[in-house]
Amino acid sequence: MNPQDIKVCILRAGGTNCDAETQRAFQELGTQAHTLQVSELIKHRNLLDYDVLVFPGGFSYGDYVRSGVIFARHLSAHLDKEIQSFIDEGRPILGICNGFQILVEYGLLPGFEGISPVPEAALTTNEPAGFKCKWVYLKQENQGRCLFTSSIPQGKVIRLPIAHGEGRLLFPKEKEETLLKRLVEEDMLVFRYCTKDGQPANGQYPTNPNGSFYDIAGICNPEGNIFGLMPHPERALYWWQQPNWTRQNQMLQYGDGKHIFQSIIDKLTKT
Repeated sequence: MNPQDIKVCILRAGGTNCDAETQRAFQELGTQAHTLQVSELIKHRNLLDYDVLVFPGGFSYGDYVRSGVIFARHLSAHLDKEIQSFIDEGRPILGICNGFQILVEYGLLPGFEGISPVPEAALTTNEPAGFKCKWVYLKQENQGRCLFTSSIPQGKVIRLPIAHGEGRLLFPKEKEETLLKRLVEEDMLVFRYCTKDGQPANGQYPTNPNGSFYDIAGICNPEGNIFGLMPHPERALYWWQQPNWTRQNQMLQYGDGKHIFQSIIDKLTKT
């Protein structure tokens, strides 16, 4: 498969944002990327026409009840069979910020035993509370399972922006250590918040901007084809999107966000 043959579906609903930037990122790297309203996909039931499914950021359905849950339930009610078939075929799914919240609410992440009928984790109110919009450092912890980070060496530190009020990843208190062990052993841990030189945040604000358990910023499912992260790679695609771009030598065309999109494109072009 060539990049121009890859078809990406970026799914939006009322309150979604960054869908245009996400589409631009995939198109910049040579793929066919289309933004669809969820009602269109439900009407035509053509999800399997696409190779990649993306849930972008935003505040779908106003984040009423809790972030991502209405979108997740809407999909489950109307597109459950199509999404199940998409997953059964091993096609990749990316969730960015609100998209990560949707994947968790749907039961697709962490997905220890496949699609869970109830959420296995939560992305809840930041600690300290409040909407956080800033650039953060992330350490790539994955050993190769995650399809969306395969071009990023393990241990590499990258920089991406966040923009969320509910990004604190939590597991049930009584299961925290057990599930963390599974994340690590099954290579499902992908990004952790860290210092500029890669040291763990250890839950300390502002390095860990939301109080997320074990500084977790992104995880994948056991198969590595479903990936969710709170930071926004589409907002760090170009070098000039970085906050300190005026102080840098303008030699690099792209920023760190490119790695996420390029990784999955490279994987698909090699199959």
